[in-house]
Parts: sequence; structure tokens; C-alpha cells
Amino acid sequence: MVVDIALKKILTDASKDDINDNVVSIIPKPVVCSICKSDNVITDPESGEIICSQCGMVISDKIQETRQDSRTFLNSEQAKDRRRTGMPTSLANADMGLSTVIAKTDKDASGYEIQPSMLSTMHRLRTWDFRTQVHTSTDRNLKFAFNELHTLKHKLGLPDAIIEKTAYIYRKAQERGFARGRSVSAVLTAAVYISCRELGIPKTLKEIAEANNIRRKIVAKCYRILISELDIKTLRLDPMKCIVKVANKANLNERTKRHAIDVMNIVTQKAISTGKNPMGLAATVLYISSIKTGEHKTQRDIAQAAGITDVTLRNVYKNLQDKLQLN
Repeated sequence: MVVDIALKKILTDASKDDINDNVVSIIPKPVVCSICKSDNVITDPESGEIICSQCGMVISDKIQETRQDSRTFLNSEQAKDRRRTGMPTSLANADMGLSTVIAKTDKDASGYEIQPSMLSTMHRLRTWDFRTQVHTSTDRNLKFAFNELHTLKHKLGLPDAIIEKTAYIYRKAQERGFARGRSVSAVLTAAVYISCRELGIPKTLKEIAEANNIRRKIVAKCYRILISELDIKTLRLDPMKCIVKVANKANLNERTKRHAIDVMNIVTQKAISTGKNPMGLAATVLYISSIKTGEHKTQRDIAQAAGITDVTLRNVYKNLQDKLQLN
């Protein structure tokens, strides 16, 4: 009888452990497209996008890690709970997300109302806590700069990787004293442009400067200073990525885009693209492809979509016409 009771207890404890393990290892639901209701998705690790393979819709532009953390705890009771808690740290925050926050509530952790005398003390502590977070000029500078960075993020639709890289470059510039005596907006805009160049995002300096309402000449000067002083090696903008961007702005069809990609491959193989403006080269290739496919687009329409002048497009077109022997 005693053996049976002990055996039942062992089986009950084992079943509880199995249930806990199953709860921890729950597999998240598959991602489903909201248009075609298909679960066949493609994950692009470079752009951070989840794309439906049926209709091509971008389901999400932020890939998140959904698996549980595997951490080591001191005792076995804590080891069963592997849930991730707290906000993630970020360089794009002035305090990197590590500061404490006193909530604006009139109840304590148990749900009871706080006494009025203690409530006034909490309000006072909250005020001093906010003031101590921006005590020095460096903290105030970072807070102002990163607030502007998040505004610029929504204007240009930049991914989180660009924001983190920009915050890293700006912190380095501030540590070495390059941001002192210069406009915060200009240095921040130059850092955004450097991040886009390093990660291969087709954003021009003029486009980023206009989004932040700064003159291009001032941003270009800060860009050259950051490149030389911080010893940053930026990559050349890929003309192939500029094709899709210019084509979408000019409202060109898919046939013209594919033809332009084929022409750009020929231009790259023959090393004709060396030393040319990537946006100007992409606009010229799209103009050539629009003529071949019969899509009527003027030089001015494509040049405005690429942010270049008509003269630049005509000069590149004459060069390609001679080297590619276009009719």
C-alpha cells in the first residue's frame, strides 16, 4: 500500500514536470498572410522582412526572435521559468534603456491605494528622477539628438538596424568632441547617411537632408569630417538597388524593371558603372528599358524620380549608347 502511494506521487510529479516542459516549449503559431491567407512565407535576413511567397506582400519588416532564452539560474525553481522580462537595451536611447521609471499611479504593487502624504512624496521623487537623467550637457545632447533620430526614422521608414548604427556613430562622434560646436541635426543626418551607406540602403544625401530640413552642403561637410576623423570605410551604393526605388517613384511596370535589371548586369560586367553616380546610372538604365518595352516616360519624369537633372541623364545615356551600341 505504501509502495503504491509513493509510486502515484512519483508519477504525479513527473506528469507535472512534463506539463511545465510542454508549456515552456510551446511553438508559436505560423505567420499567415492577411491577403491570401497563405502560410508560405519567406524570411529575408538582410532587410529584416517576412514576405508572402504567394502574393508578395510584406507581412512584417521587423524579424523578432520568438524562441525562449536558455539561461542558468541558481536554483531549480527559477530554472523552470525562462520568460524574457524587461525592455531591451538600445543605443538609440539616451540612457540605453537602463534607467528606472517611477510610474504615475496611486496604487502600490498589491493594489492598495497609496496614502496622500506618500503620494506627494512619490510625485516629488519622480520629478527629481527625471531631472537627474538629464543632469549633464552630454545627457541633454543625447536626449535631443535621439528624439530627432526617432522622428527621422518615421519620416524615412528606416529599419531598427540603421537606427542602432546611427546612434553608435553619433556616440563615437560625441565622445571625441566632433559634435561640439556643430549643429546636432547636421551631425545626426550625416550619421544616418553613413549608416545607410554601410548597410546598403539606397538613400541619397539630398533625400535625408530634405527630410530633416537641413541644407545638403552643411550635411556633406559633417559627413566628410566624420568619415575622416572616425576612419569609417563606406561602401559604394549598389545601382541595382536603386533601380527598384527609382522605378517605384516613376510608376514603371514590372516588365521595365526586369529589363532594366538585365541591362544593369551587362553594364556591371563590362565595368561601365565605375565612377558614375548610382542614381543617375539607374535612372538612365530605366529610361533605356522604358524605350525598349514601349512604356512612354520622359527623361524629366525619371530624372525627378531619381533626384538628378535632365542633363545628367542625357550625358550618361550618350555614354551608354556608345559603349552598349544601342539603336
